[in-house]
Amino acid sequence: MRIMVTGSPGVGKTRIAKALGKSLKCRVVNEKEFAVEQAIGKWDSQNEELVVPLGKLQKALNQVLGREKNLIVEGHLLCETKLKVDAVVVLRLHPELLQARLEGGGYIAEKIQDNVFCEGIDYCKKHILRRYPEKKVLEVECKKTIKETTNHIIRELEKRWKL
Repeated sequence: MRIMVTGSPGVGKTRIAKALGKSLKCRVVNEKEFAVEQAIGKWDSQNEELVVPLGKLQKALNQVLGREKNLIVEGHLLCETKLKVDAVVVLRLHPELLQARLEGGGYIAEKIQDNVFCEGIDYCKKHILRRYPEKKVLEVECKKTIKETTNHIIRELEKRWKL
């Protein structure tokens, strides 16, 4: 199965994707690491972030997805791409909890504000629903442990896609 895991920065995408990968025996690809490995994008020293051209990222990831059957791709930029996946997991977190998590993670105030705002307006979910049919989308609130959230996702995937 090919699965995308996306959501706002700080919701737990990487941890959940790794746990899913372990449970489902799938390789996990992080968008930022993939972009660096493939030399997609440029470092913006002013904003201290990697700027990734979404078209190039989408094309490169779709090539990998076309070759591999058991793969999980994860990252917040992925909500703005159209990938050849069987299922899309959109992770959510209440904006106040997200703010506290980002503050604890050392994010700068401007990034915290941007990410909390995006979570509050359902940015990732809205972008996903423009690109994928609703039946492919699984929205999950990350208010429990990684293990509990992962188990919930696996149960839902089994119900919908008969893993």
